Parts: sequence; C-alpha cells; structure tokens
Amino acid sequence: MRKLSIAVAIAAAALAAPAFAQDMSAPAPTDNSAAPGEAAAPDGSKAFGIEPYFGVMGGWEQFDNEAGHGIPQALNANGTLRRGYKPSGSLVQGVLGVNVPLGPVFVGAEGNVIKGIDGNIDWQYGAAGRFGFRAGDSGLIYGKVGYQWVNFDHFSGLSNTVPNTNRDYSAITYGIGAEVGPQSIGLKGITGNAGFRIRAEVNTFGDAQSFRPMLGIVTHF
Repeated sequence: MRKLSIAVAIAAAALAAPAFAQDMSAPAPTDNSAAPGEAAAPDGSKAFGIEPYFGVMGGWEQFDNEAGHGIPQALNANGTLRRGYKPSGSLVQGVLGVNVPLGPVFVGAEGNVIKGIDGNIDWQYGAAGRFGFRAGDSGLIYGKVGYQWVNFDHFSGLSNTVPNTNRDYSAITYGIGAEVGPQSIGLKGITGNAGFRIRAEVNTFGDAQSFRPMLGIVTHF
C-alpha cells in the first residue's frame, strides 16, 4: 500500500509539473485585459471603460495684435496700431481629466491650469471636451473644444487711446492633438491602471487669434 501511495504521488507530480511550468511561463493577466469573448481594443485591453489621467506639459503661446478676438489691440498714444507687439510667453501646464473609451473611439473632458514662465502671460485656466479615435497600441488622435480664461502679467496696450488696465480675458478655445504610448514602454491600454503617453497638441483662443503648441507627458491611474 505504501509503494502504491508513493507511485500515485509521483504520477500526480509528473502530471502537474507541465501545467505548473505553463502557468509560470504565461504572463500574468492585467486587470484591464479583455475577458474571452469580450470586446477588446487592438492592444488587448477592454474596449469600454473609464480612464482618469493627469499630465504636465510645456509650451509657448502668442496672441495676435488684431481686432475681433476678445483682447484689445495694442495701440500707440496717438491711436495708431502698435506694430510688432504681440503678447506671448513660455508656459507650463497641468491637466486633469477622464477618457471614456467606446470601442474604436473615445470621448472625455479635462481641466487645465497654466502658469506663464516669462513674457506677458501670467495665468490661464479652463475646461474642454475631447473626442477622437484610438490608434495603434494605445494611441489617441483627438479634437477638443472648451472655454479658457487668460490673465496677463502685463499688457502694453491702449484702448481708444485710454491706458488698458484690464488683464483678464476669456473666450472659446479649440485644438487638435495626439498621444502615443506603445506597450513597449509599459502602457497597458487606455483603460489600464499605469503607463505613460506622450502628448502633443496645438490650441487657439477666440477667433483663431492665438497659437499655443504644447508637449508633455500624460499618465493614467
């Protein structure tokens, strides 16, 4: 009986060893992976879900010295246009938002706070909606539209030959952008709990009277 028990134990161990080795060699499933039969994105993550994220970006913005975009023109004391003057400066931006992937597309919303590093711009803040397509492993191509408030550190302008003392302006903002972050750098899909994407976007203010290119890193959590 003892010999039979030993033989049974050896046989069971021999049968379990390949399965154990297979489990060890197989990658551990991630909590954002699509289940068998569930709709999945190209990278294997869930096609539907919610992705909160935050990011830090840097860039630069220049406002045109033209009428009709919500910011007074910079004029000389005699009322003529102050040519060559364009409010501008380098910026650092923080963003916080959420994406809702819907299969091959996504929608979302985000808020932003911007601090001017040099030049005429002091602070900006605003909110925008985003919509676009999922691309590649975990990339995004999107458009955005929202509302932005701008505070100028100094604004060397005159309105109707009267010194301009107003430094706060607001208008609709819109832009386009893209995010890339393949799985090779740790991204686990836009419904994952960790990973980084590189974001590049261009925005404008009012009636297309400013130009703000930004580049930075976004991480989801």
